Amino acid sequence: MSMTVQPQPDRPDPSVIAAQNDAFRKLACLGVPPAQPIQGRMHVTRSLMEADDGFMAEAVKATGEFATFEPENDPEGWHDFGAVEIRGETVFWKIDLYEADSDFRYGAETPDNPATTMRVLTIMLARDW
Repeated sequence: MSMTVQPQPDRPDPSVIAAQNDAFRKLACLGVPPAQPIQGRMHVTRSLMEADDGFMAEAVKATGEFATFEPENDPEGWHDFGAVEIRGETVFWKIDLYEADSDFRYGAETPDNPATTMRVLTIMLARDW
């Protein structure tokens, strides 16, 4: 038996948010400009910044290239979390969505609208979680 998920009028389309999150990660991590403007910031944890020998650069690049989304690691379908392995060390990344003018106090009411949503990409060592 197959089941088709019907869009709900009060919920944003996950594929739209996923495409925007992917475009933002590629912009923040790889410098690839998106088709439409997307607001956001990237943060890395102190331990990742203090890693030596280009480790942080490898982690940022791997975050931008991540494309292995499965129901287990992406249940909402938003492409807002991932884990990559760099030299045997697990690195997590997470995108949080905020209202663009809320000073990061409030979650985005319309997360599929890039004009009103501010994305924050955080990249960290898993052991810092």
